[in-house]
Amino acid sequence: MIRKLEEFGTYIAMAGFKDVQIRDVKDFLNLVRKNTADVEIQVFNANLIAGWKHLYFATLNALTAFKSKLNISKSLAMEALLYASAQGQIDKAIDLLGSKSDSPYVAVLVIAKELKAADSALETISKLISGDRDDCILELTDEKIEGIKELFDISNLELESQLALRGLEKKALVDLVIEHVALLATQR
Repeated sequence: MIRKLEEFGTYIAMAGFKDVQIRDVKDFLNLVRKNTADVEIQVFNANLIAGWKHLYFATLNALTAFKSKLNISKSLAMEALLYASAQGQIDKAIDLLGSKSDSPYVAVLVIAKELKAADSALETISKLISGDRDDCILELTDEKIEGIKELFDISNLELESQLALRGLEKKALVDLVIEHVALLATQR
């Protein structure tokens, strides 16, 4: 899935992969970056991604942080990971939401100025990654709910209050994750 962020003149591509076997995430990212040009790439533990909107809004916040010079990291991809995890520390963000060598489900985010570069990067990643592309991996499933609630410290009471307002558990959880992601900007 590729979306254009008009206000930043940027494209973001998001993809899911299953049956992945990445031995060393740093080595994998270095290999991907070596084989792609003019893009920022980040990988996430897809088990903790609350849908494509989660990555979309994390990227919006990261771009806004760079534009307003409130970024923590030097890399837009790392800033997106910080926002996606709602963390202010890089090591903690990587530990909580970064892809691990034992994770069979990976979400990939590509940030590019040109549509062609984003598309090309996704194609390259698909060739280099050991698993099968399956964008359904990005969707919020019942199996992900407890892990996401724990990661973002979302209590049952907080979720229930959103449910009363909206009526749908998954939509309410996505909205709460996006809210937690956005709150990171207020802590800077």
